[in-house]
Amino acid sequence: MEMKKGCIFACTDKSFNDCIKHKVFGTNKLYSEKVFKVKKGDFLFLINIDTDILYGPFFAESDGGKNLVPQLWNGKYPYQVLVSQNGEIKSVEKISAILKKLKISWKENTISEKVVDILIKMLNGEIIDFENTSIPANEEDDKPKLESTTLWDYPKQSYGKTPKGNNKYPGVTPAFIIYNLIKRYTEPGDLVLDPMAGSGTTIDVCKEEGRRFIAFDIAPTRPDIIQSDARSLPVKDEIIDMIFIDSPYGDNIHYNDHPLNIGKISAEKEQFYYELEKVMCECYRVLKPGKIIAWLIGDQWVKKKFTPVGFKVFERLCKFFEPVDIIAVARRNQTSNTGIWHNRALKFNFYLRGFKYLHIMRKPESNTRSTKKSHRKINWTMYERK
Repeated sequence: MEMKKGCIFACTDKSFNDCIKHKVFGTNKLYSEKVFKVKKGDFLFLINIDTDILYGPFFAESDGGKNLVPQLWNGKYPYQVLVSQNGEIKSVEKISAILKKLKISWKENTISEKVVDILIKMLNGEIIDFENTSIPANEEDDKPKLESTTLWDYPKQSYGKTPKGNNKYPGVTPAFIIYNLIKRYTEPGDLVLDPMAGSGTTIDVCKEEGRRFIAFDIAPTRPDIIQSDARSLPVKDEIIDMIFIDSPYGDNIHYNDHPLNIGKISAEKEQFYYELEKVMCECYRVLKPGKIIAWLIGDQWVKKKFTPVGFKVFERLCKFFEPVDIIAVARRNQTSNTGIWHNRALKFNFYLRGFKYLHIMRKPESNTRSTKKSHRKINWTMYERK
C-alpha cells in the first residue's frame, strides 16, 4: 500500500454517528485550511475527543470543500470531505497520549507519511516501540496565528519564506493583517480588492492563500497592479467578496508624484475626508451585500495639533457600512520609533502614535441603507471576581 500524507478529523459523541452514517467528516472555519488541503485518495482518521479514541483508516472520496452535504449538522461544520472505509473500522484508545509521543496534534493541517504508517499499524494491533522509532518532524507551518482579540501586534512586516509586499515601501502594510482578514472573511477562490495597493502586499497574501485579487493604485509599483484612481474604479457592481484598503493618513508620507494622489492633501483639511468618502462610495458600489471592507488608518499629531483621523474616517464609513469591530494595530516600524523621538515626546509633553485603527465594516444585506435603529435586550452573564 502506497503511503500518502494524511489528516486527522475530530468529532464528539454527538457528531460521531453522523460522520460514520453519512460518510462525511466536517469541521468549522477555524480548521478550514486543513480541509481544503485534503485530496481524493488521502488517508483520513477520526478522533472522538470525548472518548479519546481514534478510528480508521478512512480514505478521502473527494477533495476537501465546503457544504458538500449542506444539511448535515445544521451548517455548524460546513468544511467537509466525503470518506470511505476499506473493511472494518478499527480503533485505538488513549489516542491523545499517543499523539503526544508522535509530537503531533489533530489540529495540524497534515500528518506525514511516516505518522500515517504508524497509525495504521496501531489500528492493526501492532505495538510500536516509540523510543526506538524515528519520527520525522511535521512540516513547519510558517503561517501566522489567527487573532482572537482587538489588539494586534506584529514584530515585523512579513512572514513565511516569500516576502509579501516591499518592506522598504513608504507606509507598507503588515502582511499579517491581510492574512487574518482573508482567513476570517473569505473562502478560497473569493475575489479580494485592494484599491490602493501600494507595494502589493495584498496581492502576495492572496496568491499564497488561493484568493483571486484585483489591485489598483494611482501610481503602480509593479505589473500586477493596475493604474486607476480609487475614486473611480473600473469594476462592475457587487462582484467583490472583500475589500482591504490602507489609505493615506494625510500628507505626512511621500507616496508618489501623481497630481491626484490623495496623500498630498493635509488631514487637517475637510477636502481630505471628502476625497476618501468618494473612495468609500466606490467600495460600496463594487462590494457584494453582506461582505466585508477593512480600512487601515492612523491619527496625526504634528506641530502641537492632534487630528483624530481614525474617528473622522470611521464616521464617514458609517454612512455606507455597518460596523463589525475596530482593531488596534500596534505601530512598530515607523521612523519615529527611535530613542531621540521618545525623548522628545517626554521632554515636550506629547505622545508618539502607538497604534493604527483597523475599521472592519460590513455592507448591509439590504440595498437600502436604513437609518432605523433596532433595540434589543441583552441578558448579560455576570461573573464574580475571585
